[in-house]
Amino acid sequence: MQNKIPSRTYTMDLAGRPFSVEIGKVAELAGGAALCRYGETVVLVTATAADKPRAGIDYFPLSVDYEERYYAAGKLPGGWNKREGRPTEHAILTSRLIDRPIRPLFPKNYRNDVGVVATVMSVEQDCSPDVAAMIGASIALSISEIPFQGPTSATYVGMVDGKFVFNPTIEEREKSSLVLTVASTREKVMMIEAGANEISEDDMFEAIMLGHNLNVQVVEFIDKIVAAEGKAKHSYEDAGVPDEIASRIRELISADRMEAAVFHDQKQARDEAISKINEEVFESLLSNASDEAKDNLPALIGEAIYGYEKETVRRMILRDHKRPDGRRLDEIRHLEAEVDILPRTHGSGLFRRGQTQVLTVATLGTAGEAQKLDGLDILEETKRYMHHYNFPSFSVGETRPSRGPGRREIGHGALAERALLSVIPTEEEFPYAIRLVSEVVSSNGSTSQGAVCASTLALMAAGVPIKRPVAGISVGLVTGESIDDFVLLTDIQGIEDFFGDMDFKVAGTTEGITAIQLDIKLDGLTPEIIRLSLDDAKKSRLGMLAGVMKDAIAEPRAEISKYAPKIQMITINPDKLSEVIGSKGKVINRIIDESGVLKIDTMDDGRIFIAAAETEQITKAVNMILAIATDPEVGTMYTGKVTRLMTFGCFVEIAPEKEGLVHISQLAYERVKSVEDVVKEGDMITVKLVEIDDQGRINLSAKAALPVPDGYEVKDDEFLAKRPPQKPREGGDRRGGDRDRRPPRR
Repeated sequence: MQNKIPSRTYTMDLAGRPFSVEIGKVAELAGGAALCRYGETVVLVTATAADKPRAGIDYFPLSVDYEERYYAAGKLPGGWNKREGRPTEHAILTSRLIDRPIRPLFPKNYRNDVGVVATVMSVEQDCSPDVAAMIGASIALSISEIPFQGPTSATYVGMVDGKFVFNPTIEEREKSSLVLTVASTREKVMMIEAGANEISEDDMFEAIMLGHNLNVQVVEFIDKIVAAEGKAKHSYEDAGVPDEIASRIRELISADRMEAAVFHDQKQARDEAISKINEEVFESLLSNASDEAKDNLPALIGEAIYGYEKETVRRMILRDHKRPDGRRLDEIRHLEAEVDILPRTHGSGLFRRGQTQVLTVATLGTAGEAQKLDGLDILEETKRYMHHYNFPSFSVGETRPSRGPGRREIGHGALAERALLSVIPTEEEFPYAIRLVSEVVSSNGSTSQGAVCASTLALMAAGVPIKRPVAGISVGLVTGESIDDFVLLTDIQGIEDFFGDMDFKVAGTTEGITAIQLDIKLDGLTPEIIRLSLDDAKKSRLGMLAGVMKDAIAEPRAEISKYAPKIQMITINPDKLSEVIGSKGKVINRIIDESGVLKIDTMDDGRIFIAAAETEQITKAVNMILAIATDPEVGTMYTGKVTRLMTFGCFVEIAPEKEGLVHISQLAYERVKSVEDVVKEGDMITVKLVEIDDQGRINLSAKAALPVPDGYEVKDDEFLAKRPPQKPREGGDRRGGDRDRRPPRR
């Protein structure tokens, strides 16, 4: 018998499928390791921490990596290297899903590096590896010596035929009108991520609470594992600001002066006032400090001033309901919206909310330009609608080199994409690939929701027939000593995001919610806060849709931009695709050349997308394709090219690579002495298909396509071909082609 590595296994039923955790089987040198099995999906999650804090930083250095291994789905990586490359977009978004609910549950002054790695090793499509990874991260941290204040759990919630389903199977995911991720502790909700098909606030709230209830069951399961496997939490150096430094700063800068510095409606004025405070404090405290103290003192002073500023803002909001820019708690900043900023693009929209400005540009392309996805999810192989988000340094008045999109940019682009996905027309309704690029040109909070609004404008300006306009808003939160002591802030700006407890982003139409993303900095939200936030967001969203956005552009334009390609989709029998394409693309390239279209994309299911600058070119290509894909029928008229002249008639191509014979007697009603007297090679003539003989040969008549001369009587058999008799050659005709159609030699 083969020996097995000793391990301890813990099992529960999770949404009707077995979920098990093996501890001690692998990765025993990690601080915490859990080999999670969900059905036949297997994910190894590990958590490790540095022994000492990282010097000179004022943030918690947590890194989370979700690593997809192609062997998990029995696939080889693409490309020359045959190794996994940079993370896919899905892997980056899943890393963020794992990170957001666990990050607030570490001690505030903990500065040790912590790394969480989830490695996907086997995938059963019905059992999400994302769910296994999120739960596994909580288990690995909870049983480790790392001072994690969990556990947490996460659940996917879908809606199929009006009923909620948990951790949906692949069949349920295809039908679901909701894709919701809820992460929780045993008491509160930590994170919400959702994409929906215009779900009502009531249904969304119910789905969140049902997901939370399932999470509580998983947390209780994790508690049992921790009780049996948990290590003692290690001690750590408190990286907080010493009391004497905080007190000295308060002596130098009065509360009234700090309040005057932070309460400005313009970010530049506020930054300038805080900068002056920093200069004074640094000069005063560093001038008398020892050389040894000067090494760490600047970071501590900066953190202390930040804390003083944060305390001031929170106190004024919570106690006096006074916001930094003077707005009411439920008041939205000044709004502006405009379309057609860029004259040569297919569509553009500029949206402004206070000092946040986002310019979105829409580009329309052919189906063949859709993004191909290389990952583990079989439902995500291509993406026809893409949304990219750019956040350059100048948008916040800073200077740094551009290094491509980071995780934040990818996450914000995905959120805006999800917000608009449910209103994008189907491929049958609008046969285009669609790319949106949101350029953040000025940022003072809630740029992702500004991108949603700007994208709606750009789509409608481009003539994309979206179902309904979409708008987004962000709701903030400031709490007191208790979670029950709180105020909500509509449309938070940057300083309220930095110093507040929550960024609850909600996008939707007049009919319901299309996307949610929740980030928090405290240990969870109560049902009351979630419900009030949804209602607050709805009120603001409806106001924007009925106001400034409608004034800019009320509905999608009837015509697409003259600079966008014209695209038409047709569907043929998939069995005929090979004939349309031809050997090595010979036929389809000929259709492109002769019709003048820009591109023809074919799909395995028989769909064909034709793109051109002019509608007439598309019509010509469509006719050529249909002529190939449609079996010739007796009685049908064709306009074709004369390809060859023979003594007994001519051959006419009625479709690419498909030709028939017009006998000399069928060229005209009058007697024709020579074929060359009537047609020449290359002529386009109209013919009627009069016969398909028992050998499948096509016989045509030009005479039958002409008006009958006055006094001429047409006989029943007059249009039947009169092929010359063919004497069979001994051993067969090795010359091939249409040699059998030539008259025998005398």
